Amino acid sequence: MTAFRPDVAVVDRNELTKELLWSDQSILTLGSSIKFVAEVVSSNWQNDYARKVEDYAVLGIPEYWIADYAGSDSTRHIGKPKQPTLSICTLVNGEYEIQQLRGDQTIVSLTFPDFQLTAEQVLRAGR
Repeated sequence: MTAFRPDVAVVDRNELTKELLWSDQSILTLGSSIKFVAEVVSSNWQNDYARKVEDYAVLGIPEYWIADYAGSDSTRHIGKPKQPTLSICTLVNGEYEIQQLRGDQTIVSLTFPDFQLTAEQVLRAGR
């Protein structure tokens, strides 16, 4: 059995009643329970940009952010030159449309429509 433990997840409390493992094990198995996921890229960046993008889309998670604060991913995913990048993945017709944001570019989020943050503000949080 494989499972993901996202760095951040927003859960729909109304959907938790459908989750058979939630009350005993805090395990979610239905994509409808998860409205948003964010991953902070580390040494396993391949999972964040490949496997999780596909799996989260299949689950139907509406929005997935990939925060590559160090610009550590391959240029295939974040372009040249490597630089800190926030990838906003929005589910459209079962697949993610990915928007890459850097620096002072403003975040537009379906999950958080009132956000008034830039990519840099998110990528530098906690530093």
